[in-house]
Amino acid sequence: MELHNLFSPHKIGNVPIKNRIVRSATAENMADEGHPNDQLIDLYTELAKGEVGLIITGGIAVDPSSTFSKKGTSLHSDGFISSHRKLVKSIHSYDTKIAAQIGHTGRQSSNRRYEAVAPSAILYPQTGRVPRALSTAEIREIIIPAFVEAGWRAYESGYDMVQLHAAHGYLLGSFLTPYTNQRTDEFGGSTFNRTKILIDIYHSLRDEVGKEFPIIIKLQTQDGDLQGGLKLDEGLEITKIVYETGFDAIEPSGGGGDLIGTDLLLPSVAINSSEEENYFLQTVKAIRTLTDDCPLILMGGIRNPLSAERFIQKGITDFISMSRPLICEPDLAKRWKSGDHSPALCESCNSCYYSIVNSTLECILN
Repeated sequence: MELHNLFSPHKIGNVPIKNRIVRSATAENMADEGHPNDQLIDLYTELAKGEVGLIITGGIAVDPSSTFSKKGTSLHSDGFISSHRKLVKSIHSYDTKIAAQIGHTGRQSSNRRYEAVAPSAILYPQTGRVPRALSTAEIREIIIPAFVEAGWRAYESGYDMVQLHAAHGYLLGSFLTPYTNQRTDEFGGSTFNRTKILIDIYHSLRDEVGKEFPIIIKLQTQDGDLQGGLKLDEGLEITKIVYETGFDAIEPSGGGGDLIGTDLLLPSVAINSSEEENYFLQTVKAIRTLTDDCPLILMGGIRNPLSAERFIQKGITDFISMSRPLICEPDLAKRWKSGDHSPALCESCNSCYYSIVNSTLECILN
């Protein structure tokens, strides 16, 4: 079986991408006081050399309090633009596109120098902290502008697009689920109101960067078995609102740090057989019926290029994104393109996930 579809070009917005393989955002812990360092540039360069079509960066903080790891990247001030430009330039030399994922850790922040904030004051079990509920004025005057300004800095840095991180229990994602959003103002209550912060960020950022710069989103669609959490039916309603708002591509996801001991702690599920692969496939199939002309990015346990080829051929998804397999094999796309269609070597042991707790991102197999 040839991989004609997997290695065919496609677009997100007006940005051409040479193939359908996306590196999904992954915290790397490779920054110097928020600036991408040479180690991070080398990591992304290896992915670009390995024929990845689009790299989505690890979460870039929109505020000093919201870095995603001890040595995470940031775009919370103009002083970070030059170092991000250096990173982007290195990737573009290999005809690979790169998206800046911007986000805020919210109630899941482990940085004790700052208070944790959230839509509502709901205990986060992994840190034992109860976040402070944001006021309506803070959301309008601090949080939304922080995302818009960081998105504009990504544009100025030369990134090809920006992705809002609205999943996995971080700040934007925590607005979506009724478990962590118990507000009664314009940003809480109904499905639409809980999605409103995404709508407001999108329109304000669109005003700053114009119509040609794609704004995409990593979107929480479900909270798994979390009691009182977001169920897929409502996640589909949220996805339709996001689509109608105008986002240029959607990467559906689920899970979060409240799900200790369940199968959806994070999208890092152990995969022991081929039947356990592609665990967001049914979600993407359901979303496809709602978002016919919006590019979808399928993530979650993708290991076999022949399956990925079929998903694209059938129109189920437009792109496939991977994280752990590309940590293990940065040249995986190149291997598949060369004719070696054996599955990714990644064993889903999640050692890479734990590596960033005290050090930098790495794979124990490679």
